[in-house]
Amino acid sequence: MKRMFSKRAREAKASEVRELLKLTDNNDIIAFGGGLPAQEAFPVEEMIEVCKDILVAHGTKAMQYATTEGNNEIRGLMQEIMKEKGITAEIENILVTSGSQQGLDLTAKVFIEEGDKVICEKPTYMAAINAFKPFSPQFLEVEMEEDGITLEDLEALLQQNPDAKFIYTIPDFQNPTGRSMSLGKRKKLVHIANKYDILIIEDNPYSELRFSGETSPPIKSFDTEGRVIYLSTFSKIVCPGFRIGWVCGEKEIINKYGLLKQGTDLHTNIFSQLQILYFFKTYDIKQRINKVREIYKKKRDVMIETIEKEFPKEVEFTRPMGGMFVWVTLPEDMEAKKLLEKAITQGVAFVPGEAFYASSEVKNTLRLNFSGLEEDKIQIGIRRLAEVIKNEM
Repeated sequence: MKRMFSKRAREAKASEVRELLKLTDNNDIIAFGGGLPAQEAFPVEEMIEVCKDILVAHGTKAMQYATTEGNNEIRGLMQEIMKEKGITAEIENILVTSGSQQGLDLTAKVFIEEGDKVICEKPTYMAAINAFKPFSPQFLEVEMEEDGITLEDLEALLQQNPDAKFIYTIPDFQNPTGRSMSLGKRKKLVHIANKYDILIIEDNPYSELRFSGETSPPIKSFDTEGRVIYLSTFSKIVCPGFRIGWVCGEKEIINKYGLLKQGTDLHTNIFSQLQILYFFKTYDIKQRINKVREIYKKKRDVMIETIEKEFPKEVEFTRPMGGMFVWVTLPEDMEAKKLLEKAITQGVAFVPGEAFYASSEVKNTLRLNFSGLEEDKIQIGIRRLAEVIKNEM
């Protein structure tokens, strides 16, 4: 049977970490591992009414095949959302995707050939690595500072690798670190991309989840040469199950994304597209976003306060001004994967940081998610984890 599999299928393997995290399905384990939005914020009652409205207005059309590019009204909604952020785009610049994860998959299909050089932050989003890896790129990592990617290192890397295809970045409340790129760095990053003739893939799912500090415009808003491809989603401000995201870029690029999407799923779920559209038409979305921010801020505060109180001083961690994650750095002689094995026996779990490094082997970091758990469980889970860390030091 093995000879029947493609090279991509043969090389696809479940990670040891994923297998360990399967154990966290046990309700007795407090799992900080998933990147889950708060389900108490999901608009269940509102969506019941929205579904009725859709079926009355559209009938069987809401259940029929649809265009690959997406419903024009929801593309118009996406256009308005981006306009408020300083991004000028026409409908034809936008493709509706099955979550922003499909945007990453299509990015790989459109741009990556075996051996192509792809630049990413160190660390970076695990599912982006997984989307790109089947196409066998050469990952080039750039260190991060508190205000985002280290531009001096990036420029040095581009001087040595002028044939790199694109830079992948998450500028707002980065997954996994929670860090955000400064305004100055966003502007300079576009300048660097222009100078070295390279594309930027801007993945921006968390920008609405800001609790404090100044909001910075997307990198795409400074794009003057069509080099920035912008990905976003409704998963974090409405709910993830509808799988509605989008890609914005030059028409030539979006056309290629659309052609390759046809072979993947024909089109994004039309009923889900209409659910998002009608939800925005019917309800106060700003009030909705403020509610989500309030919920997440409380959870973030509880996690940070408990970490400050319980963790040993040798352990470092980020204090994000938004998003869903806290990034923890253990002493260099500790391995997060081994710590996870011990932690699970004590009823707590997390994601070891090594899964977020595209090519490096860094073993002493881990990611904690605060959005998906109740406040009391966050406190209990952090206390359990603190005890495990202390016992291993």
